[in-house]
Amino acid sequence: MGKYALRTVKTGYKFNLKAGNGEIIAVSEIYTTKPAALNGIESIRKNAPIAALENQTVEGYAEEKHPKFEVYTDKAGEFRFRLKARNGEIIAASESYTRLDSCLNGVDSVRRNADSPVVEEE
Repeated sequence: MGKYALRTVKTGYKFNLKAGNGEIIAVSEIYTTKPAALNGIESIRKNAPIAALENQTVEGYAEEKHPKFEVYTDKAGEFRFRLKARNGEIIAASESYTRLDSCLNGVDSVRRNADSPVVEEE
């Protein structure tokens, strides 16, 4: 089972969603308060399991409604995803992947681990 790792940074709070093996599978934005960061975690719990997949690496891809995972190619030519909530705000983002299938596995891992009740402060 995955977990959320919440930590304090210079400008507020940030969290990572980690898979059962401890690997970071998604990172949050920086929140100004701890309650706001906890709301971000709750948003991932609610949105990730039902989010559509929009693969922007495919020509002529179908634009999906929010919530959704957007899979895209970054400036370095690597694959990434971001999870957008119902309001279109980015609530989580991934690391870069060299292969599309690895990126899609990352999306699946976020879906499987999003409902984790575990929030640890680091």
